[in-house]
Amino acid sequence: MSSRQSPKVAVLMGGPSAEREVSLSSGRECAAALRDENFEVVEIDAGDDLVSRLHACAPDVVFNALHGRWGEDGCVQGILEWLRIPYTHSGVLASALAMDKQKTKEVYAAHGLPFVESVLAAREEVEARHVMAPPYVVKPHNEGSSVGVYIVSEAANGPPKLARETPDVVMVEAFAPGRELTTAVLDTAEGPRALAVTDILTDGWYDYDAKYVEGGSRHVIPAEVPAEIAAACEDFAIRAHAALGCRGLSRTDFRWDEARGLEGLILLETNTQPGMTPTSLAPEQAAHAGLSFGALCAALVEDASCNR
Repeated sequence: MSSRQSPKVAVLMGGPSAEREVSLSSGRECAAALRDENFEVVEIDAGDDLVSRLHACAPDVVFNALHGRWGEDGCVQGILEWLRIPYTHSGVLASALAMDKQKTKEVYAAHGLPFVESVLAAREEVEARHVMAPPYVVKPHNEGSSVGVYIVSEAANGPPKLARETPDVVMVEAFAPGRELTTAVLDTAEGPRALAVTDILTDGWYDYDAKYVEGGSRHVIPAEVPAEIAAACEDFAIRAHAALGCRGLSRTDFRWDEARGLEGLILLETNTQPGMTPTSLAPEQAAHAGLSFGALCAALVEDASCNR
């Protein structure tokens, strides 16, 4: 980072992914918070002209508020490494691993972290027959925000009919019953810190609308769960953060089947660039831990670097 008194921060947002609107919301909120923290801020809607715009504004740091493919999967991170501009959140490898849900599970397995079984299958095969016994979930293996997810119940008469834009290869995952829990991890000078455990309550399943439409879900923080389960969530989230090589801020999502106790707790995925509005899950947890939204954004800027 530059030694100038008010470092210039370019906030990347928007982009071409299916999560564009969420990213625009995150980016605007982060930009406003960083201005309140006395940073000079330039907002950039990341498109084909990204490199030229970065050259033109010459930022000291890039705050990556992109979500989804291209911005969260190692691609933009590679551009920033090439340009030698310090940036926030995870680096190339961690971003690529965490965006690919099957690769994430391979990392979980190598580090003894519990996860739900799944297979990758061709879209045509998934539409032709049940590739595993229902109930199961069909989803892209490299998207976020519950984009393109189908739940096939035990009562289903046949395999799902997938949308035309569904990828050629999808993940088919055994349905994990239970409560939706999540834990964010923030890198600090003392090491990775688990911020809290949140219980996410919805009327149905935690889909895109439940995540982003007002009133779609309710967050209970700290989660009203046994101390053993809360401690396990925090431990598993820190271990996942380290195993994947995450930097800055990550958030790991869980399912917990109360009837099975600790054995019923499994990891779903790790998000290297969680939503960043003040009411998003990670900032809520930071606030619960005593860190304001502005202070959280500033901490991520201070942590920025290359070679992540």
